[in-house]
Amino acid sequence: MPELALRPQACDDAAPMIETVDLILPLEASEDEAAWKAAAAKKLGLPPTRVTGVRLLKHSLDARQRAVKVQVRLEVAVDEPLPDEPAPAWSTPPLPANAKTIVIVGCGPAGMFAALRCLELGMKPIVLERGKDASARRFDLAPILRQGTVIEDSNYCFGEGGAGTYSDGKLYTRATKRGPVARVYEILVAHGAPERILTDAHPHIGSNLLPNVVKAMRASILEGGGEVRFQTKVVDLILREGRLHGVVTAAGEEITGEAVILATGHSARDIYRLLAAKKILLERKPFAVGVRIEHPQPFIDAKQYHLKRDEPRPDLLPAARYAVATKIEDRGVHSFCMCPGGFIVPASTENDEVVVNGMSLARRDSPFANSGLVVTVEPEDTDRFAAEHGVLSGIAYQKALEVAAKQAGGGGQVAPAQRVTDFLAGKISADLPETSYFPGGNPAPLHEIMPAGVVSRMRTGLKLFDRKIPGYAGKEALLLGFETRTSSPVRIPRRDDTLEHPEVKQLFPCGEGAGYAGGIVSAALDGMRVAEAVAQ
Repeated sequence: MPELALRPQACDDAAPMIETVDLILPLEASEDEAAWKAAAAKKLGLPPTRVTGVRLLKHSLDARQRAVKVQVRLEVAVDEPLPDEPAPAWSTPPLPANAKTIVIVGCGPAGMFAALRCLELGMKPIVLERGKDASARRFDLAPILRQGTVIEDSNYCFGEGGAGTYSDGKLYTRATKRGPVARVYEILVAHGAPERILTDAHPHIGSNLLPNVVKAMRASILEGGGEVRFQTKVVDLILREGRLHGVVTAAGEEITGEAVILATGHSARDIYRLLAAKKILLERKPFAVGVRIEHPQPFIDAKQYHLKRDEPRPDLLPAARYAVATKIEDRGVHSFCMCPGGFIVPASTENDEVVVNGMSLARRDSPFANSGLVVTVEPEDTDRFAAEHGVLSGIAYQKALEVAAKQAGGGGQVAPAQRVTDFLAGKISADLPETSYFPGGNPAPLHEIMPAGVVSRMRTGLKLFDRKIPGYAGKEALLLGFETRTSSPVRIPRRDDTLEHPEVKQLFPCGEGAGYAGGIVSAALDGMRVAEAVAQ
């Protein structure tokens, strides 16, 4: 990282100018603007009085050493006021009378960002969502938590905002080559997300704030001239002569448009079955399965911030996170969707299964840290299901694990659980540590329930990760099963140039469910990109 980057017009030390400066500061200066100004003046070799303003551009922590440091990138004004920066906003002119109608199936990040981009490009989106709006959806989470009963079209996966609404709201992504990540952040801030996501190196919103953000996005879609229809489940396609003209809802209504963007998410298995029944080309793809691993958050804090066992985490430090990954016998073993200060939640979409996922609130102040711990599954690993399920063999593989978890849990959404030490030793746990998972855990032999190839690789991975983070595989660590919805086992293919399905005209696969994204930001980017392709 360069320590100093000058704008082209800055060439005279005595002249007013705007500089961009990278600084490494002690933790106590993390939020101290006066300390930023003083450090910026020193870096520029100027008297502090000449630094007239600073603006934070990027903020990150460096916890590699005992003394945690803060890395900041600042815009620095010298001898002149810092120019005002307009707040992020989203707006669009009224739709033309002859606007194309675009049907969007799914109101998750891909569908909502596709709808906003359609409006920007002068097209009318009609967004169809099988679940309920964010406010009503919240009430449907109580039965799954307290009675273990899944409302199958309104749960942690289905409803306004999709699964991302209740999955922590992590926004960091590796998808920087797929589109304007900064624009995604700006649109979220324009709809009520904290401005800090524009500058944090690892931004997140929190599952308590995301519902209001998605409701504000819905309001923008409506104000722009689009439509959003909840409890509108798509059950059939209007397909004629190789062209998709629209969809049919469970109520029997036909909704047509000049294109259909299919942004249904990775858990809408009925949509995959519908496409297969219609002989629409699908492909198997890799995915990952495993467990949720949970530790006390103070343990993770101590390891990541080099604290003593009982030393409290400084107030300026957020709940510590981690990432672990390795490759064992040609399969990846890695952490997934790590939630510091978070909760494990039931992500089942049917009542004969148990699925777990993670979430956290904006403050990340739960006493627990959890993460998916998963192993890559290649298409050939699901071949034993192929004779009956064909291209949907990966879904059958997932489902078999989820049903086994339901049976081993013993009822409701109780999850099969095992201490890591017992998983490694191959025995059922005599007792279980406390957990954030509200339905609770039931001691079970996870090492016997999961496929042997997953178990052996996970055991090797745990031992390797325990060397990186001593105690990671210790007696305080708990495994709950199963984490199966990391991504879709199916890809709905599309052309590289038009993003249209290669065999069905006017069908535009999009987002995680189509196999082209892996999180909120990448799904949002794909939604915008597909909308632009439709406009072509």
